[in-house]
Amino acid sequence: MAKKYLPTEAEVEHFKMLNQLLESVYLEMKEFSKKKPDEPLNAFKVKNVNRLLIKIKEGLKNEPTIDFLDLLDEETLPTNSDAILIIGQFKASMDRFRGKYTNEYRRWTTKENPKGDKIYL
Repeated sequence: MAKKYLPTEAEVEHFKMLNQLLESVYLEMKEFSKKKPDEPLNAFKVKNVNRLLIKIKEGLKNEPTIDFLDLLDEETLPTNSDAILIIGQFKASMDRFRGKYTNEYRRWTTKENPKGDKIYL
């Protein structure tokens, strides 16, 4: 029987940091999308958001949702509404990862703590 993959405590901490950054980007982009959904993002925003999305993809490389996570197109510069769609998919994938590796008490199961009985602050 193959061992089940569990993230390390360091990967969980990295995940938490990236998740906070993604949440911030999502909320900002959501506001832009409400005001001007069809306005294209500028190159700086696309590059900045993609830098975060690349790190998230690296952290989710073992997850089946990886096949559905695309970066923002730096050549065609997506609209605000296109960007929120892409970022929303990343957000959903992050939520799925958290749900998969936390127990009913919302404690992380990790390589170092496979039963999820330790509390991480």
